[in-house]
Amino acid sequence: MLKEVMEEEFRQSSKEGLVLADFYSTTCGPCKMLAFVLADVDKACGDKVKIMKLDFDKNRDLAEEYEITGYPTLVLLKDGKEVKRMTGLQQKPAIVKMIEEA
Repeated sequence: MLKEVMEEEFRQSSKEGLVLADFYSTTCGPCKMLAFVLADVDKACGDKVKIMKLDFDKNRDLAEEYEITGYPTLVLLKDGKEVKRMTGLQQKPAIVKMIEEA
């Protein structure tokens, strides 16, 4: 299940394992389309990865820290460290591949 989180919860939950952070904006069309793709990715990947949605407007400090310059941006973290990122609308196979390679 996709979970929208705020900065504090994200920091706690991303310390261990694989976390896919979806930085998005509520006014972004591609971000809305990506939500459907991520729901499929979540079903395909099961417990391999936690997918967390971070609204840019509610998490500006975190977005700045991760140097988010475009939306949507997916940041894959392993044990709290960034290992890969994708910007723009992505398809399920590319996202699943990124997760499996980590």
